Amino acid sequence: MEKTFRNYTELDVTDAVYEHYRKMRQNQTLDYVQRMHKKYLTFDKPMTLRDAMGHLNDLIDVSDPDLDLPNVQHLIQSAEAIRADKRPDWMQLTGLIHDLGKVIFLWGCDEDGTSQLEQWGMVGDVFVVGCALPGSCVFPEFNTLNPDMKDDRYNTALGVYKEGCGLDNLELAWGHDEYLFQVLSHHKKNTLPEAAMVMIRYHSFYPWHTGGSYARLLNEKDQQYLEWIRDFNRYDLYTKSTKTYELEELWDYYRPIAEKYLGDGPIYW
Repeated sequence: MEKTFRNYTELDVTDAVYEHYRKMRQNQTLDYVQRMHKKYLTFDKPMTLRDAMGHLNDLIDVSDPDLDLPNVQHLIQSAEAIRADKRPDWMQLTGLIHDLGKVIFLWGCDEDGTSQLEQWGMVGDVFVVGCALPGSCVFPEFNTLNPDMKDDRYNTALGVYKEGCGLDNLELAWGHDEYLFQVLSHHKKNTLPEAAMVMIRYHSFYPWHTGGSYARLLNEKDQQYLEWIRDFNRYDLYTKSTKTYELEELWDYYRPIAEKYLGDGPIYW
């Protein structure tokens, strides 16, 4: 029987996944997101790409209903599938690093939801803060728990945004996507193409790229973003399996690609 992914029915999801999304929806407000940007986007912690990948050996994504392996395995599975399809080297690298923002757990804390124990500020499907939460969110019954939905400034379709402002002008729930995007945007040696940066930033934004929500906030450029994300999503989602890899055995292949687009020194997190 063909394997299904992202099945969030009560019969197929663990209590941990369910509780994760309850906390995420309850705690991820516009104020919280803005505070996390100020707190974590300091770019003062040097660490190489290889070391960052090693740290994801110690993290299992509690929000993922499909895989309970260390997160580094998902990165390698994605990259190897992209490589097998002979896609461009920059896309292979994107697959390899797209979840590296989860290293925030190294300096995160339970209170922020950025720790191994409390991951609601680090992983999971993201949504726009500062406007109404759509029914396309995972477990939409949790939407009413969000304090912003009781605030007239934030509980309408547009909220604090202008119609047609575009994805790049929205504040998304805080998590590993936005964190890595900001870290790489600040990294002076980064020469990844725009498509790679879009894939990194929006791959967890399921209410938009899969749920079809937020139409009034989108602009023409976002249609190109959608095509890029849907292309990448095939490798992010449908490559998950129990097959495991040894990073050391593959690093000789990926290291020159990483150095080509990100340089050979540390990245400042």
